[in-house]
Amino acid sequence: MSDVIREKCKLLRLAYIADLYEKVPFENPEQYLMDLLQQEIELREIAKGERLIKKAKFMNEKELEDYQWGDHIHFPSNLDRDGLESLSFIKRKENVILSGAPGTGKSHLATALGRKACRNGYEVRFYRVADLIELLEKSWEEGRYQALRNRFTKVDMIILDEMGYVPFSKDGAELLFQLISDWYEQKSLIITSNLEFSQWNKIFVDARLTAALVDRVIHHAHILSFTGDSYRVKYALSNS
Repeated sequence: MSDVIREKCKLLRLAYIADLYEKVPFENPEQYLMDLLQQEIELREIAKGERLIKKAKFMNEKELEDYQWGDHIHFPSNLDRDGLESLSFIKRKENVILSGAPGTGKSHLATALGRKACRNGYEVRFYRVADLIELLEKSWEEGRYQALRNRFTKVDMIILDEMGYVPFSKDGAELLFQLISDWYEQKSLIITSNLEFSQWNKIFVDARLTAALVDRVIHHAHILSFTGDSYRVKYALSNS
């Protein structure tokens, strides 16, 4: 009988009910059916979240539950921790900028927010900026730049990690500018950077392009400042 049920569930594309139907407590038919279907829905949502996490291509598995909040993180007046963790900025197509010294938790927080967004059903992509620039330049040389731009059509949020760690070529900067212009007021961005905006001209060789890029990035943006010493340095010193 279980094989017959499993086959019918497969026909109806019910992925989990064949494994659940004997485990759900029965009080009455309506309660049983509701609980069974609810568990099917919940397991589908979990599986979808894991698929979205895989597509996002995060560099690690950092989660909000592991994040060390502290006084070194300075929030803007219009956003607090609860507001950030609610991810409401994604619905409003707003940006989040995490700016400060290396090793202060910016990438961890960006990744953790991205993974939560995936579990909430959002399409997310994660890039180290240097890797994205390399990808953009290669796609341009091979005549695939437009196809690459089109890959972001259904994406809700893009995480650009380590803006400012590596300077770009003029061509790379222009290609990234075009991409960010595509996303302006259409997607949410999370950007981590060790540079203040006034220093972005160090990585974008054209001053006018830098000004135009910063203007797009900070419009509708929440800027969090990170101060203090590197976690990695403190950990290394404490174990030396």
